[in-house]
Amino acid sequence: MSEIVRVLKTFVAYLKRPDLYPELGRKIIKNTVNRGNAFKGKEKTNSWAASKAISQQEAVTKLFGADISPFRTQFLEILKQSEQKEKDCPIKMGGPGALELIYYSCEFANAKNVVETGVAYGWSSLAALLSLQKREGKLYSSDMPYLAQDGDQYVGYVVPENLKQYWKLFRFADKESLPKIFGDSETFDVVHYDSDKSYNGRVWAYNELYRHLRKGGVFISDDIGDNSAYQDFCEANSIDTVVVEYEGKYIGVFVK
Repeated sequence: MSEIVRVLKTFVAYLKRPDLYPELGRKIIKNTVNRGNAFKGKEKTNSWAASKAISQQEAVTKLFGADISPFRTQFLEILKQSEQKEKDCPIKMGGPGALELIYYSCEFANAKNVVETGVAYGWSSLAALLSLQKREGKLYSSDMPYLAQDGDQYVGYVVPENLKQYWKLFRFADKESLPKIFGDSETFDVVHYDSDKSYNGRVWAYNELYRHLRKGGVFISDDIGDNSAYQDFCEANSIDTVVVEYEGKYIGVFVK
């Protein structure tokens, strides 16, 4: 699909969804007057992140006093089935990230309420749900519809049916989804950010999510090297964050 065709298809799909008009307006501004916003402070933050980065195993041990190795053994069959589902999926989306980091964050926080932004295949959702099911908790997820491809039906595709009873999915942009989620649950034990990559989008969401994270809860953000939003947020709030290097990218994580 050429870039022009993809943009036109996305624009037409937006026009058919009045509930997404606010996000369409934000996207037009983001891709015209605010084009540089996505990479603001990128060089500074990559240097900062590289100087602090540790492995996922080191981070889980440092923050939660846990060993990540039992995860792959304990959930071997579920992970195999989910990997097969991803292979069979006709739509290409983002693959699994640092699943152990998410799972052991939920275990450490004894999580009953978790909020995440960004779902795609549902790998991060799966990691959280494997922990939440033990306490009959709830995962609240915000995920924009895949308007450039007919992918809506495949969002969360790798999540097994038996775990979906612990899951509530909101199919809007974060600025519409998060107020709805906070209306359902005021306080969260773990937050996981993996959606709008722009500087402004991150800063807005980080502040909202942090406000609703309980003391002792865990905050995770993927792809913090895209721009300096995460570093700036941590410095503004005097947060001593751990940085995880995972598959060539940086993840930020801290306990509030």
